[in-house]
Amino acid sequence: MSTATIDGWVGTVDQYGKAGWIALMVLGFILFWPIGLTVLAYLIWSGRMGCKDQSKRGWGRNKWRRHTVQYSSGNSAFDDYREETLRRLEEEQNAFSSFLDNLRKAKDAAEFEQFMKERQVHPSSTKTESPAAS
Repeated sequence: MSTATIDGWVGTVDQYGKAGWIALMVLGFILFWPIGLTVLAYLIWSGRMGCKDQSKRGWGRNKWRRHTVQYSSGNSAFDDYREETLRRLEEEQNAFSSFLDNLRKAKDAAEFEQFMKERQVHPSSTKTESPAAS
């Protein structure tokens, strides 16, 4: 197959969007699995399914603020309010995260203290002698 033929096929399938590529991949798996695997590899490699750029878009937790560009709305008062609100929410999130960390530490300490108390009250007996088998 020539490059022009492959480009023609790609252009035809691109007209149907992601649904066309998914249908082609499923059909390829049904007919002969290496064809489906090849289409899947092409989709991932070419970025047609949006797999490559997700890390750059900031989809992860707490990353959205660092990776997005703040565009001006044209109203400086609103922009200032938005920035202040986002800063305040970020501070609240950090404070709440540290509160949860402290809560987990306190719970762990209480559980450990309870374990130590139970251990002192009921010391574990170690058996050094095994029962005699008759």
